[in-house]
Amino acid sequence: MKKTGLWLVMALFLSCSPQPGTPPYDLVISRVNLIDGTGSPLRAGVSIGVRDGRIAVIQKGELTARKTIDGSGKFLIPGLFDGHVHTTDYRADFPRFVHYGVTSVFITGGSRCSNDLYAAMREMGDQDSIPAPRVFHTSQHFTLEGRHPVKTYPSPNWVDGETVFFLKDTSQIEVLVDQVAAYPIAGIKLTIEDGPAPPIVERMPQVFINKIVREAARHGLPVFAHASDNTEFLMAVRGGVRHLVHYVGIDLDWEDPEHLAAVDTIKAREGSWVTTLVLDKSFLYPLHPEWLASAGLNELYPVEALKAMLTPERVAQAREIEQFWRSEYGFEVVTPENIFAFQVDDVKKLYERGINMVLGTDVGNDFIFPGYSIHEEMAILAQGGMAPPDIIKMATLNGARMVEADSLLGSIEVGKMADLVLLKANPLDDIGNTQTIQTVIKNGVVQR
Repeated sequence: MKKTGLWLVMALFLSCSPQPGTPPYDLVISRVNLIDGTGSPLRAGVSIGVRDGRIAVIQKGELTARKTIDGSGKFLIPGLFDGHVHTTDYRADFPRFVHYGVTSVFITGGSRCSNDLYAAMREMGDQDSIPAPRVFHTSQHFTLEGRHPVKTYPSPNWVDGETVFFLKDTSQIEVLVDQVAAYPIAGIKLTIEDGPAPPIVERMPQVFINKIVREAARHGLPVFAHASDNTEFLMAVRGGVRHLVHYVGIDLDWEDPEHLAAVDTIKAREGSWVTTLVLDKSFLYPLHPEWLASAGLNELYPVEALKAMLTPERVAQAREIEQFWRSEYGFEVVTPENIFAFQVDDVKKLYERGINMVLGTDVGNDFIFPGYSIHEEMAILAQGGMAPPDIIKMATLNGARMVEADSLLGSIEVGKMADLVLLKANPLDDIGNTQTIQTVIKNGVVQR
């Protein structure tokens, strides 16, 4: 090697190495109780060293850094991941997510989700000066005209070919999949049903589902399906779908061999299933104004402004949904407990069966609150008997795994990005303690 080449190599080595007398880490969280998101037991009194946005070391003992946060008596978890999000005002919503510890979101389409808007959201998520979560997203909705979500949430922002794709025949599908595959998407969003209410038109034909999945596979893309009853769940599985973005509306029969076989097929495909149970809670909010006075919620959402949303029309709509649930499920009285009991029981069984269950909220209506509602989702699961370590894993590592980013995100391990939430109280004792946030860190930079 020429001397000039040798000196260049040495200079590069020295520039990348900690220099004598300088702290070797950009940030250290010292003497903290670590809950790493993998489901492993708590590690007490460890120090976490962060360099260049990544976790460089986890060990007992003191570390030297440019900035040190004393974690004594505190609890460190990975940044939270909301696995089902819509937003019409991301500049307002993104700082709210981070305030509540959500450092990554998965956006599954929406009425404003053009390619330009997706790019703007990714750009905001990639910087650290303004609090914003990392952004992953699907394609725009693949659906049929007059179906969900356009029928359910009418808006002039739904523009065929820009924010939604209306399928008229299967011959379109190959071209449309080729088109969206050119963008940095995590997969294709497929809407099978006509809406969250009982269908009044036919569901998406099975042949459409089958072809979308086949064409997506040519590009190595998974399909993320929206299904809201058992029939649509089975249609999705028969069509080759890997991921399901809702559980609400589905009520698995654990004695039915076809249901069990379908669940095992999702597991074999290494598929994921997003919870979104708080969606049902959002429908009940107008009947429970006391929920709007939660101290955690009111940190960013003033109670008087929230109560102003309780119009007579919204209360009447909530009464209609309540009546529907009475007739659909045979409830004499509709309460959060009886609405969620069978759903959480199913989520527990799916988790125990090896399905990659992911926490998601379906942020997008007025009573699902960006950031705060992921804590509501965790509380619903805990009240139904799920263990806090499992809930935390569903809210962190499992979301990263769904979007194939778990080699970099989702848990506190050496080499991964330093997306961290420092808590004042132990969430393993009470999952509600995930709201006792002291510090939020994304990419090694303090955000809150």
